[in-house]
Order: sequence, then C-alpha cells, then structure tokens
Amino acid sequence: MEKAKVYFTKQITPEGLIKIYEKLGKELTGKVAVKISTGEPGGHNFLNPNLIKDLVNKLNGTIVECNTAYAGRRNTTEEHWKAIKEHGFMDIAKVDIMDEDGDMPIPVKGGTHLKENYVGSHLQNYDSMLMLSHFKGHAMGGFGGALKNMSIGVASSGGKSWIHTAGKTRVPDELWANIPKQDHFLESMAEADESVIDYMKGNIVYINVINNLSIDCDCDSNPEAPCMADIGITASLDPVACDKASLDLVYNSKDEGKARLIARIEEKHGIRTVEHAEELGIGTTQYELINID
Repeated sequence: MEKAKVYFTKQITPEGLIKIYEKLGKELTGKVAVKISTGEPGGHNFLNPNLIKDLVNKLNGTIVECNTAYAGRRNTTEEHWKAIKEHGFMDIAKVDIMDEDGDMPIPVKGGTHLKENYVGSHLQNYDSMLMLSHFKGHAMGGFGGALKNMSIGVASSGGKSWIHTAGKTRVPDELWANIPKQDHFLESMAEADESVIDYMKGNIVYINVINNLSIDCDCDSNPEAPCMADIGITASLDPVACDKASLDLVYNSKDEGKARLIARIEEKHGIRTVEHAEELGIGTTQYELINID
C-alpha cells in the first residue's frame, strides 16, 4: 500500500479547518453528517462550536451524535438534547441524535470479535460524513481520534456496549460486568470502523483537531486539565494514517507535558486500535505529512 497523504496545519481556527478540508480534494456530497463529540456536561475540552461552525455550514452539514452507554447527562435522548443545547451546537447547525429512534446492525467483514456493529438508525439518512474528531487521551482507549469517533461515536448506546465488551452484550447495565481483555476491546473498535467505512462506501473524510490535550476524553464530566500545548490539525482520507500522524505529533513534540499523555496512551496500549485497523485493510500507518502553513 502506498503512503497516505496527511495534511497538517498549526492554525486551529475556522479558516484553518476550511483550508485543510479543501486540501483533501474530496467533496462530500448529498446529505452530509458531521460526527463530533458533543461533550459530557461538566467537561469543557470538546470542540468549540465557534471553531467548527464555518466548516459545518460550508458543507450544509448536520452534526450527528449517539447516546452514551454510561450514566451521565447524555445516556438518554432527552438529557442528551439538553446537553447539546447547553454546549451551543444547536446554535450553529442542524443536530441529529442518530439512535433517537433506535439502532440497526451493519455487517463487519473479517472481524475477530464482532460480526456486526450496531449504529444509530439515522445513519441510513446520510450520503457522506465528516469525521471531525477532538484528538486527546482516553481513560479506556488510551487516546481518542478518528478511529474512536467512528466506532464508539457512531455506535448506538447498545452498540457502544457491544464494542466495549467485544461482542458480549448490548445492554449498557451489563457493560461493566463483561469487560474483556484490553486488546479485544481495542480491536473491536477497529472492527466497528471497518463496518462504518463499508456502509458509507468510503464517503468519509477525517479531520483531527489536536488541542486541549488532556489525558481524559470529552465523555468525562470532570477531565484533568490539558497537560501539553495545542499542536494543530491533521486531515486525511485515511483514518489510520490520520490517527498515526496525530500520535506521532504528540510523541515528537518538544513539550515536556507530553509524558503524561504518552503514559496514558501506553498504559492502555492505545496503538493496538491503529494496528488492527491496518490489519483489517482500512488504512495504513505509512504516511506523508504535508504541512500546509
């Protein structure tokens, strides 16, 4: 497989987002879903609505999310809508909670742990997707970027349990009693990614915003403060390359605060998701980083 192109800018601005999207050279057509994390109330590191507004509107996109599988302010549709409004996303674009009307199974090809993935049923209403991810640490996955946003993020509440338990249960209340080996969870995320890419016929582009670099995810209502300075934005047509380039930018940073984030990534063996995604053939870790500044 030839090297993937990953574009990079240090400009974490509305203009920077539009510029890097345009560099990809792939127009998202039809009804466009923009997958973000709307952020657990109490947290504050999620993507700022004012940062993403211009790009979402340029695409005439709909911000999409799914309910969570853990206790909090986003595990029911009613409370999730309140959180979305509080965080300002309804002020900038149309928003859709994709599993508000339930979920649907989509097949996983070549999976070791999963044979199907359960996604919000509204996914069938979209023709293309912008995977707009906040790259940061994560208490269970080690880190979150494009691959996590496309797997856990697109999965319904029950689908999140399915991935977290490597195909053991779709009942959120049973999730914590069925935690599998760590690598099996990470590999299940990659397998869910394969199903989404296949379902969307590859009509997805990937942008990671590498800022507010906490060791904790936007799903945390009380995340630790960022441990290092903002880095920039990566974008690619390849989710594996996009996440690998983002990881490498953290590892190669001269910011001493990176040690804490790297410790979280390695403690949870986060690279395994990237490796298994490459094994499944959905992307490559070999990339060319193209600075557009």
